[in-house]
Amino acid sequence: MPEIINLQVGQCGNQIGVKFWEVITDEHAIKSDGSCDSDGYRSQLDRKNVYFNEASNGKYVPRSIMIDLEPGTMDAVRASSVGQLFRPDNYIFGDTGAGNNWAKGHYTEGAEFVDDVMEKIRKEAEICDCLQGFQFSHSLGGGTGSGMGTLLMSRIGEEFPDRMLASFSVLPSKKVSDTIVEPYNAILSIHELIENTNETFCIDNEALYDICNRSLRMKTPTYNDLNHLISTTMSGVTTCLRFPGQLNADLRKLAVNMVPFPRLHFFMSSIAPLTSTGSQSFQALNVSELTRQLFDAKNLMAACDPRHGRYLTVAALFRGRMSMKEVDEQIVNIQNTNSSHFIEWIPNNIKTAVCDKPPRGLKMAATFLCNSTSIQELFRRIFEQYQSMFRRKAFLHWYTGEGMDLMQFDEAHSNVHDLISEYQQYQESKADDDIDEDYDNDDNLEIIQPNSN
Repeated sequence: MPEIINLQVGQCGNQIGVKFWEVITDEHAIKSDGSCDSDGYRSQLDRKNVYFNEASNGKYVPRSIMIDLEPGTMDAVRASSVGQLFRPDNYIFGDTGAGNNWAKGHYTEGAEFVDDVMEKIRKEAEICDCLQGFQFSHSLGGGTGSGMGTLLMSRIGEEFPDRMLASFSVLPSKKVSDTIVEPYNAILSIHELIENTNETFCIDNEALYDICNRSLRMKTPTYNDLNHLISTTMSGVTTCLRFPGQLNADLRKLAVNMVPFPRLHFFMSSIAPLTSTGSQSFQALNVSELTRQLFDAKNLMAACDPRHGRYLTVAALFRGRMSMKEVDEQIVNIQNTNSSHFIEWIPNNIKTAVCDKPPRGLKMAATFLCNSTSIQELFRRIFEQYQSMFRRKAFLHWYTGEGMDLMQFDEAHSNVHDLISEYQQYQESKADDDIDEDYDNDDNLEIIQPNSN
């Protein structure tokens, strides 16, 4: 099966990454020393090699590279329950940190380490039989995850142009913010993500807190709880690759079905079932209930309301033994009931995938991904915060001091503005009646040759 290389950059990226590896090792019955419990929860049919290399002594080693510009994060990863699984060589860290400064991560401190990281990536890629792509986890608000993360993406794009690049990006949100210069870091990062990634799964802490409070009835959720939600989505996206199923989905199939225009590759996600521990025993878990929860706006991991926009494309990835007929019926019902929220000029725009293996402790579960025009709300919020600071040139000396030019801020500003306009344009576009009128008269048709340049 096609392999995936995981890269976790910065403090946030590494915290998410650790939770992700905890979920994956549990699903594949891999113990903390790397040995496999062959009589355990999973059969030998599962494909561990998607995320793990098998060492000569039979142990499974995660195909992962941990990166940060300060050593504290790496100590925390080593001390975690999965810390002993990773190759010691794959920990790459500096001494100074990026100090919440995108320019430090992208141009100065991060640029010193990028060649070391690329060397490790090449080694991991050479071990693979059929490399499918790369999976990033990082945050856009800090310095390392945003600055060095996007630098790595552009380097990987140059060196592996035909491989998929998916990122799980934590975006800053209005209510949950711990860094004043987040809008600068986020806009500069989004500018790079538009050009360099094939799929970006947008997550924000505000939405995660709301899910914990509303759906899971947690009064004081910790970052551990939030990261667990993200890691479950990450494992759900590649479940069909890792376990046998009825309908397969991988990063490439997802991108082909989910990205109608190359720049619009920003997805929102959710998982089901999402119920508090106390109310689980009072709820019937079936395909109908899973589908209802997937399309519930309150369960989305990005603080946007899809009812304010329209769905361009949707992917519903189910796990567990279930009837394909029932899945198809529920999807058709949802599409008919909410037809006004779907773009009418993309027919049947819900991709489904079904994998036979449910997560531990559940009979069935599902992961939901949507490419909706309402995500512009998220970008617009950050964009407005960015504008109000940039007009007064507040904090800019920290960035120009690292060698950045004001032109780069203008470029990022206009690129993100164009992205928001593009989403708005497709939200307002009607069915293709207007387009057909241009082609009614054959005499007016002109054959346009592609530009040879």
